[in-house]
Amino acid sequence: MLDKMDCKILEILQKDCTVPVSEIGKMVGLSTTPCWRRIQKLEENGYIKSRVALLDPKTVKAGVTVFVSITTSQHSQKWLDEFHSVIREFPEVVEFYRMSGQVDYLLRVVVPDIDAYDVFYKKLINKIDISDVSSVFAMEQIKFTTELPLDHLTEDSAKRG
Repeated sequence: MLDKMDCKILEILQKDCTVPVSEIGKMVGLSTTPCWRRIQKLEENGYIKSRVALLDPKTVKAGVTVFVSITTSQHSQKWLDEFHSVIREFPEVVEFYRMSGQVDYLLRVVVPDIDAYDVFYKKLINKIDISDVSSVFAMEQIKFTTELPLDHLTEDSAKRG
């Protein structure tokens, strides 16, 4: 279980991982060394997977988001392994989920334009047998965040729940 201070550190790092440790310490009421130790422990325990820079999709010419629903009639382990391997070859696929319900897989694909998506689509269907592919293009991004909710992690919330 994390305490409130750990959660506050995680919140700060989720917003901006470039904030100096000394500044994070001030924000949570710790000196630099104990704050750094907490951050190291959060990394060691897997709470922090990595620290990254978020790029502007339009600036890097990846401004078109496509949600691709895939259905397959094949569910052998061999096919699943091959499919997973094929999807990893495509840098355009930024998220990849196995789903429950009518859709077997959901991909979030980012490309410069519709023509680039068409190229992606043709490469995909040439590499692996898929029963059905359905694509929807995002018209407007209403909300986007990489910040995960942390309210449920503290000891206090565990006692309440």
